[in-house]
Amino acid sequence: MDKNWKKNVSTVTGVVLGNLVLAFTVAAFIVPNGIIMGGATGIGLAISHYLPVSLSVIILALNAVLFLLGAFVLGKKFAVATIASTFIYPVFLSVMQKIPGIGSLTDNIMLSALYAGVLVGVGIGLIVRVGSSTGGTDIVALVFNKWFHMPVAVMLYVVDLLILGAQILFSDTEQVMYGILVLVMYTIVLNKVMLLGQSQIQLFIISDSYEEIRKRMLEELDAGVTMVHIETGYGKENKKGVLCVIPNRKLYSVKEMIHEIDEKAFITITQINEVRGRGFSMDRVG
Repeated sequence: MDKNWKKNVSTVTGVVLGNLVLAFTVAAFIVPNGIIMGGATGIGLAISHYLPVSLSVIILALNAVLFLLGAFVLGKKFAVATIASTFIYPVFLSVMQKIPGIGSLTDNIMLSALYAGVLVGVGIGLIVRVGSSTGGTDIVALVFNKWFHMPVAVMLYVVDLLILGAQILFSDTEQVMYGILVLVMYTIVLNKVMLLGQSQIQLFIISDSYEEIRKRMLEELDAGVTMVHIETGYGKENKKGVLCVIPNRKLYSVKEMIHEIDEKAFITITQINEVRGRGFSMDRVG
C-alpha cells in the first residue's frame, strides 16, 4: 500500500511538473517568437494564425477529441495514463499566457529556441519518465499502429512533419529553422532526462589478484561484484574476472584501489544507461 502511494505521488508530481514546464515554455518562448512546433501545440499554432481563438482553447478541444479517440480504440488503460496531460496542459497554458511580461523575457529568437528546446525536452521527459503520456498527436500514431500496424516512431515523424509543414505557410525561413533546432534539441534532452539518475559505470577487471580486489571492493567500497570464469586467449589459462557496476562518483576510488593492488590489471570501463535488480532497484540482501 505504501509503495502504491509513493508511486501515485511520483506519477502525479511528474505529470504536473512536466506540463507546467511545457506550458511555461510555449507561453514564454514559442508563441512570442513564432517558432514552429510539432504536436497538438503545432496544430493549435496553425489554427490560431487563421482564427481569432485562444491557443489554449484550441489545444483543449484537440486534446479532448484525440483523447476520446484514444480511449475508444486503445482502451481504458491508455485513457488513465493520458487523461491528466490531456486537460492539465491547456489549463496551465491559459494561466501562463495571462502572466504579465511572460512573452517578453527575451527578444533574441536564438536564445528562445535554445531555452525552448531544453525545456520542452525536460517537460516531456518528466511526463514519460513516470509512465504517463503527453497525449495529443501521439494518440494518432498509436491508433494507426493498432489499425494498420504502422511503426509508431515513423508515424510520429510523419505527423510532426505534416504539422510543421502547415506552419511553414505563414512562417519565415528563420522561424522554420529555429523550429527544427527546437525539435532536435528537445529530442536529445528528452533522452537524457529519461535516463537521469539511472546511468552507472560497469567495470570488468582481469588480474591475478582478483581475490584481493573482490574482497576490498566489497568491504571498503561497498560495491557489489560478480566473479566471472574466463580463459586467457594467449596462454589459455583459467582465471576469474571481476565484474562490478558502480555509481559514477565511485569510479576514481575503484581505479585507485585496483592500481594499488595490481598496476598491470586489465580494466574495461563502460557507461551503461540503466541498472535494475537486487542492490540497485531492489534492496540488498542482509
